[in-house]
Amino acid sequence: MKVNKSLLPLVNPLSKDNPVIVQVLGICSALAVTAKLEPALVMTISVTAVLALANVIISLLRNTIPTSIRIIVQLVVVAALVVIVDQVLKAWNYEVSKALSVFIGLIITNCIIMGRLEAFAMSNRPWPSFLDGIGNGLGYGIILVIVAFFRELLGSGTLLGYQVIPQSWYDAGYQNNGMMILPPMALITVACIIWVHRSRNKDLQE
Repeated sequence: MKVNKSLLPLVNPLSKDNPVIVQVLGICSALAVTAKLEPALVMTISVTAVLALANVIISLLRNTIPTSIRIIVQLVVVAALVVIVDQVLKAWNYEVSKALSVFIGLIITNCIIMGRLEAFAMSNRPWPSFLDGIGNGLGYGIILVIVAFFRELLGSGTLLGYQVIPQSWYDAGYQNNGMMILPPMALITVACIIWVHRSRNKDLQE
């Protein structure tokens, strides 16, 4: 299916140029915040909001930023947005904010965000930059949500904190797989997603 060229910055990161499973960026948070589905969803929204707004701001300022300090300016913009997101999250859902701990603050150093600012926003207009931010944020979030779905379901028997595996299964001998909530299983799950994705996209195979 052909996609309007103007929408490619939004569509490509969802699959063909996904930042996690194609570019292999943002792996650290994919391992750390995906033991439960709710923190993964909140991290998705946070990263998408920061990336989209930062892309627009840097795009608007790109012609006035001296080359020698462009990275510093980008960090300042991202840091300001992360502080706002962190404060909103603490006011809105303090328990999730505690669960995410330092990882909200570490959005500042997320290589996906800095990479898109440098590679896209610095050379494109605000609207394409906004679409690129949304696309990469959602592309990152899709992987987080998929990983968190399987880790919480198989590791805890719940989704979003609600019990979904019937008690009758436990009575019959079913047990949650405790290994699924350990960080190595997040890495293995991401590897499985990469394998499936590349097997369906022959052009990504080396």
